[in-house]
Amino acid sequence: MSKPYVIGIDMGGTNTVFGIVDARGAVIASSSIKTQKHHNINDYIDELHHEITRLIEANDATDKIHGIGVGAPNANYFTGYIEENVNLPWPTPIPFAQMLSEKFGIPVAITNDANAAAIGEMTYGAARGIKDFIMITLGTGVGSGIVINGQLVYGHDGNAGELGHLIIKRNNGRLCGCGRTGCLEAYCSATGVARTAREFLEIRTDKSILRNIPVESITSKDVYDAAMAGDKLAKDIFEYTGTLLGEALADMTVFSSPSAFILFGGLSKSGELLMRPLREAMEKNMFPAFKGKVNVLLSELKEADAAVLGASALGWEAKPLVSAPAAAVAASTPITPNV
Repeated sequence: MSKPYVIGIDMGGTNTVFGIVDARGAVIASSSIKTQKHHNINDYIDELHHEITRLIEANDATDKIHGIGVGAPNANYFTGYIEENVNLPWPTPIPFAQMLSEKFGIPVAITNDANAAAIGEMTYGAARGIKDFIMITLGTGVGSGIVINGQLVYGHDGNAGELGHLIIKRNNGRLCGCGRTGCLEAYCSATGVARTAREFLEIRTDKSILRNIPVESITSKDVYDAAMAGDKLAKDIFEYTGTLLGEALADMTVFSSPSAFILFGGLSKSGELLMRPLREAMEKNMFPAFKGKVNVLLSELKEADAAVLGASALGWEAKPLVSAPAAAVAASTPITPNV
């Protein structure tokens, strides 16, 4: 193979992780930058280009990169755009694949970050051999990748799989970054846990380690540390979060009958603090036909590797882009069958 490597990029709401990946799925080298550092998308791409180029040169991979695959929030596989994003600091839509391809001079393919994680898990991790599963990413937001009969679901326009924006609170729900109220993401993401902590501290009077932290500075990690130290209020926050997520997973099950949910991201590492109430609520609220049939698994890949590896798989298939408007039209034009 004349060009034995691809670049996989996982753009999260907080950090962007990238790596050089070979044809066997081994991450040769990786690094990261802060996603939120630049308020101008061009400055962000400049830093990304600089750091990836430095990584390529340090690993003797110059002129050996076949393509780049990207997993990014609300990225559309069909058009190459980041669309209607709520967790990045730049106005959307962004023709990200085209911008990156022009910067590097090599083909770029892009998909939703949770879709990339699902591809990585299906190829290298806990979903190997599983044909029907839903990947749930619990990070700055809540993402999902839906796999049915071994195929990732994109929908007619490339935007399928936004299960983080299922509304779980119809009345007086929290405002979500997407502009709606009551979304799963507003409650069960890392930022959602921090919001729950602030609410609990305001409406409850019991003692808590969390009261020693300025309320606007509390993070999900602070809540986890307090819970592990035996703090009851912090434990109750995880009970609340796990219950809401478990109820949502039960609702998702009736849609595609997955054999498993696979959880990925920082919040999924909370162990039984999250998993016990999640499993209990899921089974309690499960449609009878699915009771006892759906597993909840944790990612088997190292932090960020699922998304980086999944994105890198796109890099092998990346092709020179057609113009963005033409791609958008092609993606939205129905296929007429031959009769």
